[in-house]
Amino acid sequence: MSESEKPTLLVIDGHSLAFRAFYALPVDSFQTRDGQHTNAIHGFIAMLINLLKAEKPTHLAVAFDISRYSFRTREYPEYKGTRGETPPEFIGQVPLLQDALKAMSISTISLEDYEADDVLATLSVRATEQGYRTLLVSGDRDTIQLVNDDVTLLYPSRQGVSDLTRYDPAKVRERYGIEPHQYPEVAALVGETSDNLPGVPKVGEKTAVKWLGLYGSLDGILENAEKITGKVGESLREHKENAVRNRRLNRLVTDAPVDVQLDSLGKRPIDEQEVRDVFARLEFRTLLDRVLTLEGIDGGEPAVSATRATIPATQHLLDEELRGWLARSVVSSPDGLGLRIDVLDGRPVSAGIASATELVLLPWQAGGADYAPFEEWLASDAPKLMHDAKPQVKALARAGIAFDGLAFDTQIGAWLLAPGGKEATLADLTRKLLDEDLPTSDPNQLVPDDDAPSAATEAWYTGRIVDHLRTALDPGSLGVLRDIEMPTLLVIAAMELRGVTVDHASLADLSAGLGSRAADLAASAFAEIGREVNLGSPKQLQEVLFEQLQMPKTRANKTGYSTDAGALADLQASNPHPFLDLLLQHRDATKLRQIVETLDKSIAEDGRIHTRYVQSGTATGRISSTDPNLQNIPVRTEEGRRIRQSFRVGEGYDTLLTADYSQIEMRIMAHLSRDEGLIEAFRSGEDLHRFVGARIFGVEPADVTNLMRTKVKAMSYGLAYGLSAFGLSKQLRIEQSEAKVLMTDYFERFGAVRDYLRDVVVQAKVDGYTTTIFGRRRPFPDLSSPNRVLRDNAERAALNSPIQGSAADIMKFAMMRVEQDLTSRGLRSRMLMTVHDELIFEVDSSESDEVEEIVTTRMAGAADLTVPLEVQLGHGTDWDAAAH
Repeated sequence: MSESEKPTLLVIDGHSLAFRAFYALPVDSFQTRDGQHTNAIHGFIAMLINLLKAEKPTHLAVAFDISRYSFRTREYPEYKGTRGETPPEFIGQVPLLQDALKAMSISTISLEDYEADDVLATLSVRATEQGYRTLLVSGDRDTIQLVNDDVTLLYPSRQGVSDLTRYDPAKVRERYGIEPHQYPEVAALVGETSDNLPGVPKVGEKTAVKWLGLYGSLDGILENAEKITGKVGESLREHKENAVRNRRLNRLVTDAPVDVQLDSLGKRPIDEQEVRDVFARLEFRTLLDRVLTLEGIDGGEPAVSATRATIPATQHLLDEELRGWLARSVVSSPDGLGLRIDVLDGRPVSAGIASATELVLLPWQAGGADYAPFEEWLASDAPKLMHDAKPQVKALARAGIAFDGLAFDTQIGAWLLAPGGKEATLADLTRKLLDEDLPTSDPNQLVPDDDAPSAATEAWYTGRIVDHLRTALDPGSLGVLRDIEMPTLLVIAAMELRGVTVDHASLADLSAGLGSRAADLAASAFAEIGREVNLGSPKQLQEVLFEQLQMPKTRANKTGYSTDAGALADLQASNPHPFLDLLLQHRDATKLRQIVETLDKSIAEDGRIHTRYVQSGTATGRISSTDPNLQNIPVRTEEGRRIRQSFRVGEGYDTLLTADYSQIEMRIMAHLSRDEGLIEAFRSGEDLHRFVGARIFGVEPADVTNLMRTKVKAMSYGLAYGLSAFGLSKQLRIEQSEAKVLMTDYFERFGAVRDYLRDVVVQAKVDGYTTTIFGRRRPFPDLSSPNRVLRDNAERAALNSPIQGSAADIMKFAMMRVEQDLTSRGLRSRMLMTVHDELIFEVDSSESDEVEEIVTTRMAGAADLTVPLEVQLGHGTDWDAAAH
């Protein structure tokens, strides 16, 4: 039989590839209306469709593990013991995937006491014996040992499942320098972290391959162990049992009792109605089209290309031709043109513009006369559609190019549709929303296999994604995007460019002091236990705390017992010990020093830190900060104050102005709950927590003690975050019964708060989402999840989401309006930073009164609430001095 005549058997490691798909696709973006997560199923089936099209197998099967336990765990209980708990969002997806495979007439195989790889091994041997060509798909490197002239491994080369590397014998030799059957011997020596199989210390892949070249096999290496010199030889002789055990466990079983005949795995027609039913339950419309198209069945709707759409031809236009095209396209595309600015080293180097049917690529250098029409269009209010617009807007500003008319950023729009998770790339959205593959080169390849998409191509895909998002987003979310998020994007781009002056000498001095303090604390801690240990090692700390000091065990985790900050703080409260106190102080000093060193390394050549504000990094709408994070600097500690003292007013300005909302979340709580007691507290101008404490404890406000006020403050904020009596008791370190009485008394006097919080969750269960004052939605599909942990977490998050989201919206309204006023009045003073509920400005003293008036008016008037928005101002030459 010739190679072309051989039947092809395709066997997939189901759990391995499903997990890969789970981690490759964002969890929150793939959920059914009833809360079932489907990202692993979607990614797996998309990969399977591509495989069926590309490889055209005659026979196929998918092997699944039954559990984590097999004959290997009986022999070595620690086998795969370091793997974490299965993510709750993954639970339940495998049975649904198996339902989909059954509907597609694809056999699934599981074998008690064996792993899926053993099924792959057994079937591949049988297939070779019966004259088949075999393709194995697995993310487990142990399957490399199965590769031969008739067996090829398709291995995911990245975290996802869309890119599979083809391992035939030549590829294995090229990558590892060994024959495929020798791979388990390399793994036995080196060890396999994912399987919790420690190897021979000091032996890496290169050393193992060299030894195999000299001695032929693991047995040969061990027989000649005495000849191997140096530390590595000593290590081999001392730990050879590890290698022997590993080789025994990583040898795949090729004669497992798989009760399946190869003939029964022949590719069969799908059950069309069952496929339609299963995919409808999973809400896989585009995948359904692809499956039906693959089978030659009319899906009832135009099928979407599984790979790449036909991209219009690209034009290169200059001068009057470009002016005419822009004029014509602006009229024919009133909702906007796609725009992409290619940026190199922070400067624009080319640009692409796209309508629905035409692409224009501009190899553009700013200021050239040939491209004047393009720069005029950039400065106009004609709507532009972009993806990840902020770095492009900043590049234009650096080049002195005016920009206006940002109508839609697809990264922000996709985030509003599914808040939370990582920032989506254009390729992510093309795959997720259009079910197509954006032409993308592999960044790890020096010579890419595919040409990278041009700026014009990216602009065209951006416009198509905008069309999809405009349909998918509700009117309220579209309003949030238009009225809040797009103006805010331009504001934070300007703030990032400005940066803030930070004094290097001050940070360096603080870092040195914290380093000395950490060293002193470590020495004192070692003196308490009579020896030195690694204070950053959980394993060594567990030994000190629970064995040497015989302290009560904390909560169990996969490495023993927890030594995280919360667990140790609870332990110190219940069982105080000098070592624990020193350890916690050492951790604080070390953490602060890391913050200081990160800030210091981030000071640019202009003496300023230019943080990156992440607009789409939270589910609530809050702006976060990174590279470096300016929102994790402690507020109330002496060291935190010293860090803030390093943030100085810049040259040419006289003072820093800070403006902070006072108790904004509690004011929003009063507005949303309409609780007369809370509203009276804010309208009277009294201290909120003292006013509430007086009501709860039945005393005059003047008689509310600091302890009473602390309890009330913790409870007022905690209730909005779903804090239970148990949680309140832990936070305040009081008896749970006292915490329960405190909560009961609170709700007796502020019953509308209780009713509001209860109704928020009830309404969210009905709607599937919460809404802020301004219409920002946050979906909560897990409110109907059968998984109780997911459901409880969703309920707690839903409680506070309208409050925190409204606070975020108010801050953004304030920022954009303050920025507009400062610009329109031609003032030099400028906004530099946003940190939580605070804005920081650099002010020219001649403009001080006018700036204060703008800031106070715009922040206080950012929302029309039933209680006043109070703004506190402060001045100083550094951030700490400007605190109020």
